[in-house]
Amino acid sequence: MTASGACHPAVWAATELCAPTTDAPALSVIVPVRNEAPNIHPLLQEITVALAEGPSFEVVYVDDGSDDATGAELRAAMPLEPRLRVVRHHQAAGQSAALRSGILAARAPLIATLDGDGQNDPACLNLLLARYVEADGEARLALIVGDRSASRRDSWTKRKTSRVANVVRSWFLGDRTPDTGCGLKVFRRDAYLLLPYFDHQHRFLPALFLREGFAVRSVPVGHRPRTRGRSKYGTFDRLAVGVVDLWGVFWLRRRRRSVGTVEEL
Repeated sequence: MTASGACHPAVWAATELCAPTTDAPALSVIVPVRNEAPNIHPLLQEITVALAEGPSFEVVYVDDGSDDATGAELRAAMPLEPRLRVVRHHQAAGQSAALRSGILAARAPLIATLDGDGQNDPACLNLLLARYVEADGEARLALIVGDRSASRRDSWTKRKTSRVANVVRSWFLGDRTPDTGCGLKVFRRDAYLLLPYFDHQHRFLPALFLREGFAVRSVPVGHRPRTRGRSKYGTFDRLAVGVVDLWGVFWLRRRRRSVGTVEEL
């Protein structure tokens, strides 16, 4: 990442990743969107440019029940970008549900995610992918999380409440992750599918991966101001839901029983 917070492309291009079959891509990029019509074409182009020099990939957009021109923009983009696939929810189900639908549809063993509002720089995916590749062989590493703490371009209120929420969550759950809310993530698809699913699950992925015995690492990434469209989240509604979910994840972690080494005879 440069001093300005921008990310260099293709820093991981020299390393090959293995796809499960010869016709499947090595990486599936999942982008959940709801009413993000102005962002569809610019962000899709950025993603394809950022990953152009790396291993094979597909981009899976999940339209979470949009009622603007998002669906039309995605349909228009499909003939122009053969790596684009589109999944649509006929009614809005939330970001966690959209991510899960995209991951279930994904054909690659490795998943990358980013938000569809343009605030995540797609070039920063290369930083997470490079960290994943460098850690090849590191026991149980399954999740790399972006950390916007030093470069976040949001309002003072949103930055402050997010910082407090991250400190409380990290202390309460012991996930040792400075920014779980960052949309930039890279993880193993098979590991994700072992996790318990619930609404707002995406905010607690580090704690849930740790619960299953996997390792989690964070990587500093850039962040950009929103220039198109409108935010779908309010400060206080996220805070109210977050408190309830925090207790639920705490309960899940307490109820996990380790089985030790599993051996097949």
